[in-house]
Order: sequence, then structure tokens, then C-alpha cells
Amino acid sequence: MEQYHVRISKDDLVFSAAHFITFDADVCERLHGHDYRVAAEVHGPLDENHYVVDFIALGDALKAILDELDHRVLLPSGSARIRVTADEREVEATFEDRRWVFPRSDCLLLPIPSTTTELLARHIGRRLLDELEARFGTRPTRVRIEVDESCGLSAVCELRD
Repeated sequence: MEQYHVRISKDDLVFSAAHFITFDADVCERLHGHDYRVAAEVHGPLDENHYVVDFIALGDALKAILDELDHRVLLPSGSARIRVTADEREVEATFEDRRWVFPRSDCLLLPIPSTTTELLARHIGRRLLDELEARFGTRPTRVRIEVDESCGLSAVCELRD
């Protein structure tokens, strides 16, 4: 049986963002940023054009998702440790006795429990699956997203439909 996938990894598949994470129940990092690089593999059968997915359409879909993340403070709306509240003007994040207040337009609240690189990869992968299905009417059988937060440090999430 034949299996196919395509991979995209281009210089413009990047986003710069700030975040902080918690770990070990009582530790919270300082706010800091990364220049993230993203690559994607899309697995599935060939379509009537003999593509798994058109490279240009895949690049456009992925770039649109990354543009939403670009130059934002990424905050986890599903965190048990970081409390995030927002109105139309500002976002407040608190952890124990620490408090951050940001302009609303500078933030992106993500439906994840933490803004780790692993969960950012999962978020991007889920969004990509939905976007490709909306554009083409079929869902890939699998996507694999790699997010590199700095040279040599990356996380991978593989999602199967």
C-alpha cells in the first residue's frame, strides 16, 4: 500500500511571541520571548490532482495561523495556575502574588493549559487540520507539527484524524 505526505519548512514560517510558563506547582518563569520556526507534515491520500495537498495552499494556511501568533503575548486561558481575565481594553494575568497587565490587542488567549512549545505545536496542528478541511472539504489523515523555540530546541506534535 502506498502512503504519501508532504513537508513544508520555509523561512517565512515563523512567529515571534512572548510567554511564560509554570512548572513544579510553584515556579513561574519570567516573561520572555522566542523567535519560533515551524515546519509541518501533512499525510493523506492523493487527490484528483495527485497531491496530498497543494504546497501553496498549505503554506498560505499555515502562514495565516502563525500570523495570528506573531508579535503577541501568548496566554493560556485553560491554565489551572495562571488566572487570565480580559475585557476589551486589557488582559490581566496572575500567578500567586505576581500580576501582569497587557493591552488587549497585544495578547492572544489560547485554549490550552500552558504555552509550552509542545502545546503550541498541538494548537497549530489542530488549527491547520481545521483550516485544510475548510478549504478542501477533506481532512488529512495526519499532521505533524514541529515548533523550534530556539536553535536546536524543538517540540513535535502529531495529530491523527
